[in-house]
Amino acid sequence: MADSTVSELLNELAGLEDPKMRAVNERHGDDHGVNLSALRRIAKRLKKQHALARELWASDDTAAMLLGILICRPKDFEKNELDRMLPEAHAPKVQDWLVNYVVKKSAYVEELRIVWFHDHRPNVASAGWALTTDRVVKKSDGLDLHAILDEIEANMKDAPERLQWAMNTCLAQIGIAHPEHRDRAISIGERLEVLKDYPTPPNCTSPYAPLWIAELVRRQHT
Repeated sequence: MADSTVSELLNELAGLEDPKMRAVNERHGDDHGVNLSALRRIAKRLKKQHALARELWASDDTAAMLLGILICRPKDFEKNELDRMLPEAHAPKVQDWLVNYVVKKSAYVEELRIVWFHDHRPNVASAGWALTTDRVVKKSDGLDLHAILDEIEANMKDAPERLQWAMNTCLAQIGIAHPEHRDRAISIGERLEVLKDYPTPPNCTSPYAPLWIAELVRRQHT
């Protein structure tokens, strides 16, 4: 019955494919063209079904993996299972949802953060940096922010794209959330110039760390 349901869902997702949306998503590395609001409506209909979520993940179809994340029970995953799943999240959106919707709700989040942060695979390491950024903002006690800034200063400039984005986000959030480290965070951003020329639409905040920090700090004081 589960296999039949997976097959039906894959067909349903295929029917929702929008070539124009796929083209936009593929520019960001996400190989699907399913509207995320439509995906959430399917998840609402299915409710939580952890076994089905595992089957959808195993399909290796990006839209199906996203749907599986929405209907899983995060606390039902074991540490080793999550550790195995992360490298399978090839699309950035899948990795982002897995980290934010599943791993952050797991009892193993801190253990995985430490392991992934030091992983030699850039995509895995980027997840460790994303979890570290979450701690920088919400629970920084025990984090060596000086050492993290050292790591960013030494390695962000030449890091692969997904890892570079994660490190840059961490740099900006250190500058935003920790005034005592703000000057150094801005200085690192100015020296490395990562994402300095990134095209930013009007009324959006630049991902260039010095501008990002300045804008968010300004908002905190208005």
